[in-house]
Amino acid sequence: MVSERESITAKICAFARAWHSTYSRDRIYDDYLAFDFMGKEEYENIYDMISDGLVGSERLEKEEAEKAIVKYFAPIPLSRLHFNENKLIDFAAENGKIQYVICGAGEDTFAFRNDNEEIEIFEVDHPDTQRFKLDRIKDLEWIFRSNVHYVSVDFEKESMAEKLLEAGFDPNKKTFFSILGVSYYLTLDVFTETLRQMAELTRSESEVVFDYPIKTGDFPKRVDRLEAITRSLGEVMCGGFDHNEIKCVLCSLGYNIDTYMTPEQIQEEYFEGREDDLKAFENVSLISAKYIHRD
Repeated sequence: MVSERESITAKICAFARAWHSTYSRDRIYDDYLAFDFMGKEEYENIYDMISDGLVGSERLEKEEAEKAIVKYFAPIPLSRLHFNENKLIDFAAENGKIQYVICGAGEDTFAFRNDNEEIEIFEVDHPDTQRFKLDRIKDLEWIFRSNVHYVSVDFEKESMAEKLLEAGFDPNKKTFFSILGVSYYLTLDVFTETLRQMAELTRSESEVVFDYPIKTGDFPKRVDRLEAITRSLGEVMCGGFDHNEIKCVLCSLGYNIDTYMTPEQIQEEYFEGREDDLKAFENVSLISAKYIHRD
C-alpha cells in the first residue's frame, strides 16, 4: 500500500461505486452515499484520470471512458461488496449484537448506511487513507456515530490485534471480519498473519469474508492491464494465491470455508444476462469462512 498519501485505488473503488449507483438501472450493489462522500470535484478528478490515459496512452472520449470503467474498475468492488454485506446481514440476524471489523475500509460508507445499532463497527486502514477519510467526514459535517471506531494500522509493520484492542474491541463478542481489496497487495505470509490475528482475537464464533486474486491461469489481457494500472499508481500487486494455499492456511488456523465463489460462479451470480457489459474478473475469487474458538 502507499505509505505517504491516501490510496488512489481506494478512491477509484469509491468512484466505481458512485458511478454504478448513479447511472446503472440494474444495480449489483447500491452505495447511495458514495457520490456524496467523494464530492463532485473528486468524482470528476477520478473520471478525468481514467479518461486522460490511465488505461492507455490516448485520451478517451466519454463512451470509451465508460467502457473502461465497466471493464476494469467496477466489477471487482461491486461483486465483493454485495457478497460481503449480504453475509454480514445474515451473520447479524443470527447472532444479535456483533462486532464488524472492516480491514482496509477505504472510503466504505457502510457506517453511515447501517441502521442496525446492534452492529459495532471497527474501520481498520492505513493511517494516510484513514486520515483522508476522517477529514472528509468532517468537511461533510456527517455525524460520527458512537458505535463506529476508526483504527489506524500499517499492516506491514503493526499488529492489527493490538490496535483493535486499544480501540475497544471485545474478544468475547461474535465478530464479522471483512478484508476486501487487501490481499492483492500482501504476500501470503503477511495475509496469513492477518488471518491468524483474527482467529486469535476472538473467544467466540467469528466469520471472515475476503476476495483474492488467483495466482495462475489463462487470463485475458485485462487482468495484466489492471495490475499495470495499479502499479503505475504506486500500489503494486503481489501476484495472488493458489486456492489450495488459501484452503490450507484457513484450515490450519481453525477456519471452515462456508462459501467459495470461483470467477465463473461470481459471473453467474452477479453479472449473467446484463446489458451493460459488466463481467466478473477472471482471476478473482470470493470466500467466507467461519472460525469456532477451540480451547
